[in-house]
Amino acid sequence: MVSRAACAAATALAFDLGASSGRAVIGKLEPIDSGDDGDQANTGAGAPGPAVARRLTVEEVHRFPNDPVQVGRHLHWDILRLLHEIKQGIVKARHAGHHAIDSLAIDSWAVDFGLLDASGQLLSNPRHYRDHQTDGLMEEVGTLIGREPLFAKTGIQFLPFNTIYQLYALKKRGSVQLQQADKLLMIPDLLRYFLTGVMMSESTNASTTQLLNARTGEWDAGLLERLQLQASLLLPPVPAGTRAGALSAEVCAELGVPAIPVIAVGEHDTASAVAAVPAAEEHFAYLSCGTWSLLGTEVKEPVLSRQALDWNFTNEGGVNGTYRLLRNIMGLWLVQECKRAWDKAGLSLSFPQLVELAEQAEPFAAFIDPDDAGFMNPVHMPEQIQAYCSRTGQYLPQSPGETIRIVLESLALQYRVVLERTEQLAGGRRFNGLHMVGGGINNRLLCRFTANAIGRPVWAGPAEGSAIGNLVVQYMALGHISGMQEARTMIRASFPPDTYMPEQSGEWEQAYAVFRKITGV
Repeated sequence: MVSRAACAAATALAFDLGASSGRAVIGKLEPIDSGDDGDQANTGAGAPGPAVARRLTVEEVHRFPNDPVQVGRHLHWDILRLLHEIKQGIVKARHAGHHAIDSLAIDSWAVDFGLLDASGQLLSNPRHYRDHQTDGLMEEVGTLIGREPLFAKTGIQFLPFNTIYQLYALKKRGSVQLQQADKLLMIPDLLRYFLTGVMMSESTNASTTQLLNARTGEWDAGLLERLQLQASLLLPPVPAGTRAGALSAEVCAELGVPAIPVIAVGEHDTASAVAAVPAAEEHFAYLSCGTWSLLGTEVKEPVLSRQALDWNFTNEGGVNGTYRLLRNIMGLWLVQECKRAWDKAGLSLSFPQLVELAEQAEPFAAFIDPDDAGFMNPVHMPEQIQAYCSRTGQYLPQSPGETIRIVLESLALQYRVVLERTEQLAGGRRFNGLHMVGGGINNRLLCRFTANAIGRPVWAGPAEGSAIGNLVVQYMALGHISGMQEARTMIRASFPPDTYMPEQSGEWEQAYAVFRKITGV
């Protein structure tokens, strides 16, 4: 155990990039006041942990939008704008008085990447995973390789935007950029390279590509050969917590900062979010809730069964050599896109206002399958929801409140489906409740609905799960935290979760039966 004095000096900077916004968060490990005995309160999220000598404090020093850019028919990430905002975050951390930063790290969404030529220059702006370049290609690759062999190798959920299909799209159309490419870097790897000049591939994000062998943790040479992709494009994956250089001399001179060490944390934001789950128990279920909802559990070995394939589960890499057995659910993208459509039409409603209207709306008026392909990137989300309800012979929502209530209730019921399937795939284990982390927990109505739908407690927090997970992996790499057990005990003491108990069990049971019939689950 590191001394309190040593820990008090530990300051780290986390950049957490989501699909709609990014943030720079300063973390400090601070000793608990002498008058505070450090006992861990029993929040209901398992038995109380041991007393802690330190707490983690966080301070957001910079927040910025992450808007995709449409060019013709294609959707891109503005990667150089993101680099600029990261630099601004470093400067603002200094302006906020944080002059001695021990390390920094970046996490982001998965699957997207940049291609670099032999001189290390970026060949083009990375495509957005919602770009239509991969339309129909998941099925084509599935026919070429076979869904069962592909899942047996990678253990990854079949999603139309996975890196494997993006690369196949480039190969199929004879992309000049792919022909010129010398290296591929995932988004956080690419931004880290811009800051340090060091190229490195981090394993948790690499696992989402559907090109990494789930058993060996290495790139699958057979898959690359079948797709006629150069193996030299891909760097050997390194585990989360690997030191990845320091800010380059050019960046230090530009920003007026010292050469801050940079860590490759769990760079897939879900890997970082799961690292921040404040569970006291060894086996737990989690829901990382934001633009996407990712629900599952940690396992020590990948689950590659036919049932996992049929239910379209994934085995993504986690921190400390674990696997994240989970399923992606469309998530609050549905709400975000509804709001965008209404804003465009001149009906400006804030997210809290939409939640308030939803709470006032009639319950269980209709249900949708949140993962229906029509909701991936529709022109007008509210109209797409109406079209789904019409196609399934249900009531068509007429108001924003009705629409958002249908979305939130359907999400909560889908969480129950995935939670119960996770339990079956994890060997028949039953979880006492569900840990929710991420910005979605600010939607208290969704938290309530989720507890009602699953009929078990929901423990919500922390909201900045990905940033906090990013920070604790940095502290483990720096030697300030011994491992995940200590990290989760500290997080639980620092950010006690809110508990939501289930209510109205009879009504929700009836709704679940109707939901399953409508969606065909």
